[in-house]
Amino acid sequence: MADFKHIPTKPTLGLGCWAIGGPFFMEDRAVGWGEVDDNVSKAAVAAALEHGIKHFDTAQAYGCGHSEVVLGAALKAHPNIAIATKIGWDIDTETKQLIAQINDPEIIRKSIDASRKRLGRDRIDMVLHHNNELAVEDARPTFDMLAGLYDDGIIGAYGWSTDFSDSLRAFADHPGFTTVEHAMNVFLPATQMVRTVEETNQLSLIRSPLAMGVLGGRYDANTTFSKDEIRGSNPGWQDYFKDGKITDAYIAQLNAVRETLMSDGRSLAQGAIAWLWARTPNAMPIPGFRTPEQVHDLCGALDHGALTPAQMTEIETILERSEEGNSKPH
Repeated sequence: MADFKHIPTKPTLGLGCWAIGGPFFMEDRAVGWGEVDDNVSKAAVAAALEHGIKHFDTAQAYGCGHSEVVLGAALKAHPNIAIATKIGWDIDTETKQLIAQINDPEIIRKSIDASRKRLGRDRIDMVLHHNNELAVEDARPTFDMLAGLYDDGIIGAYGWSTDFSDSLRAFADHPGFTTVEHAMNVFLPATQMVRTVEETNQLSLIRSPLAMGVLGGRYDANTTFSKDEIRGSNPGWQDYFKDGKITDAYIAQLNAVRETLMSDGRSLAQGAIAWLWARTPNAMPIPGFRTPEQVHDLCGALDHGALTPAQMTEIETILERSEEGNSKPH
């Protein structure tokens, strides 16, 4: 049975389900990826299964429960496909509003039951705390509660969606804590986190592996994103876009590495995924998707495998990155 407990022995790909949740909001700001067709989303999941994908990552927050509903329906006949979901947001499933971050173990315990119902599963393979910046001591009661659910078999494993390596290190020895989900891509090497996941032998679920689409191959400097989706609504935690456009700095970096990423017949997205596999053996990229066509492209990365050491060195030679500095949320 697929699970989230073991470090991959070969390049492994999961898929992220933020985009298939449809529109949702923080007050009047869009934090989803715009309108979706649920039938197309289910067809995309079916395409992923045809390619052998065994891991899907969702969250209560995505579409305020809708991503879980769609994924649960799409995988109804496939109980052995692993699902990770994330907890820690109070959601209104009717108005599609993210209300506030929550960390009360009793409330989160009830929310996990709601996720189980939406997903149509008695057991959830992986539960991740979705509060990136939560202080370690504040997080401890919730992780103790998750450890109890792990012992009871209600969840298969648990972890944290955080970009702070010290947060991971604080819980890495908890029984059942096996996974960190963090941002990393060609533009963001996440050096501190990579060092920590390898030292603690954690599974590294990579969110933003395509830099929210910058590395996906579909957009350029002339693309404008609507304010009705996350890339056009100017959230303060990402810097890939400004006023609905990819910034000049990221366009320049993309153009600098495009040829190397597309070596050996890869698409741009496949090259970006291949870079992650070469970066650390602990990595399982979870790029987002909406259509079967996107899924076919993403899964094609498995046919090529990781970039070579020479290609990785070439990218490091030509790419100008700012210093990472201290950990911060992405």
